[in-house]
This record gives sequence, structure tokens and C-alpha cells, in this order.
Amino acid sequence: MQTILDCCRWVYNKTLDLRKKAWEERQESLSLYDTNKMLPDWKKEHPWLKDGHAQTMQNAQVRLDLAFQAFFRRVKTGEKPGYPYFRGKDRYDSFTYPQEKSNWRCLDDERVRLSKVGNVKIKMHRPLEGNIKMLTIKRDRLGNWWAAFSCEIEPEPLPPTPDVVGIDLGLTHFATFSTDEQIENPRFFRQDEKALAKAQRRLSRCEKSAPEYRKCKRVIQHIHQRIANRRSDFAHKLSRKLVNSFQIIAFEKLDIQDMQDGNWCSINKSIGDTAWGQLVALTQCKAEWAGRTVVTVDPRNTTQMCSGCNQIVKKDLSVRVHDCPFCGLVLDRDHNAALNILARGLACVGSIPRSFPL
Repeated sequence: MQTILDCCRWVYNKTLDLRKKAWEERQESLSLYDTNKMLPDWKKEHPWLKDGHAQTMQNAQVRLDLAFQAFFRRVKTGEKPGYPYFRGKDRYDSFTYPQEKSNWRCLDDERVRLSKVGNVKIKMHRPLEGNIKMLTIKRDRLGNWWAAFSCEIEPEPLPPTPDVVGIDLGLTHFATFSTDEQIENPRFFRQDEKALAKAQRRLSRCEKSAPEYRKCKRVIQHIHQRIANRRSDFAHKLSRKLVNSFQIIAFEKLDIQDMQDGNWCSINKSIGDTAWGQLVALTQCKAEWAGRTVVTVDPRNTTQMCSGCNQIVKKDLSVRVHDCPFCGLVLDRDHNAALNILARGLACVGSIPRSFPL
């Protein structure tokens, strides 16, 4: 599997180099079809490429073509372009078999046969359902291998529910619901920050050629993997809870990158640790499957505006209680923001806001 991965990475970098030079030297744009035709010649020039699987290498070129499409789209919309970059040894970690039977076959719940690899033992997470379309083999930063099956199945909507919710995302509390429920901020990175700093100090004292360097580097990789796993598990469980409980879910449309690039340098690490975008993306994915609705609304003045009378009540970050001098409404500032987010979300989907119990 490592050999196939190396072949795919080489093809990806070679294709990127050719497309880059073609434009810089001749103002010529190479298409995916053009680069696919070059693969047979590359195999003749480099016989070791025959150890890789042809369709997985073609898929590497498809990935690069998608990266260029995304680059041109961002250029047109005025976003930060993000030109595709060359992949180092640790920066390309998966390959895809696009077809079953001829490329791979699931023998049973404990074995899968991969072309150019042979029979591989697996631990099936759950039974496969529907029409299996493709298989992606991925290596994580610790060197563990994972098999991801893409299956085409019919969605299973959940029974409709009248409950709706607006969610204010923050740092003091990870999330505050319009129902006044609050989810504490788990701060996964902060939990392991001291252990990570200690491991990084040990790594800095090692020579790169020494065996101790590889051991220290693996410790750091293990800590990062543990943080990512905990964060992903938290987001999956919370998004599942939201989709199961509410018909309409409203979030703020936060520009997280802009928040980290702006005047928030003192809390950049905390913003990155929360991974708000991961929660929103997972909730949207699960909601589409379950027949729920997720909307993102403009966050402007959701904290400053009174949810009772819609008047603007100015307050800075140190003020944690919303006290409206116009209508007398007093409640937690995050709860007030969540109610405003819900009202805007209902307006987006054409629902009539109801009276909320305070």
C-alpha cells in the first residue's frame, strides 16, 4: 500500500509540474485528458510505476484537476487563491480505487482484496449497505491504514418534529441554544498543550538523523492525533443530537479565517481549538440525510440586539448579561444572541417566529 501511495504522490507532483510549466512557458492549459494520456509513457520511462495501480494514479490526476478548478473559482470570486502545491512524503496520505470487482473486492467482514496488494485484514466498523461505488485507502499520521467505502444508498428521513433551535457559538461556552441549554467548551488542545510542549522541547534537542528523533516525532504525532480524534468525536455526537432533536437548526455564518486574521490574535489558538466549522459542516451533512433544515444567518448585531424588542443595546465582551433598558428584558447575552439567530433562521426559511419562553 505504501508503494501505491508513493506512485500516486509522484504522479500528482509530476502532473502539477507539467501543468505549471506549460502555463509559465507556453501559456498553455493542460486538461485532465491531456495528462491522463501521459501515464503510459511515464510507466515506460519509470518501470517502478508499474507497481502502482493505473486507476489510482489516474485518480491522483483527478484530484489535482479538482484542486485547479477550486483555485480558478477562488480567483474569480476574489478569495485567497491558494495555488495547488507539491506534496511531500507526509503530505499525501490516501489513494482511491474507483471501481469494485476489477480493482478490489470485499471478501468478508474481515478481509478485502486490493489489486496490486493482495488480501488485507480489516476490522469492519459497520455492515456495508447499498451500492458500493469506490474504496479509498488512507494512512493517518501514526501510520495506521483505514478503508473508507463510498456507498450509494437511499436517505432515511427522521419523523418531523415541531422543535426548532438557534445556536450561538462562543469561547466561554462552546454553544448556547435558544432553549437556554449550554454546551461547555471542551478545549481539547488546551488539555494536551503542556504534554505537547514538553514533547516538542525534547524533539528540538534531538538530531534529525538520530533514532531518538523519530521516537519524539511519533509522540508529537500521537498527541495531535488524539486531539483531532476527540474533537471529531465531540462534533459528531453533538451534531447527531441536534439533528435528532430539531427540525430547523440555525447557526451564525461565521468567517472563522477572518476572525483569526483580524484583531483577535490573543484568542487565535482558542478559536482554532473550538472547530466551529466542523460542527456546522457535520450538522449540515446529517440534516440533509435526515430531512432536517440547517440555515446560517448573518451574525451582525445578534449579541447587541434585544430579542424582546429588537432595539440595539450596546455592550462589550466583558458584559455577560443582556439588560435591555427599553423593554426590561434581562437574560444571558449568549441566550439573547441564540434567540436572535433563531428568529433570523426562521425568517430565512419562511417560518413565522413564535413567542419564546424566557
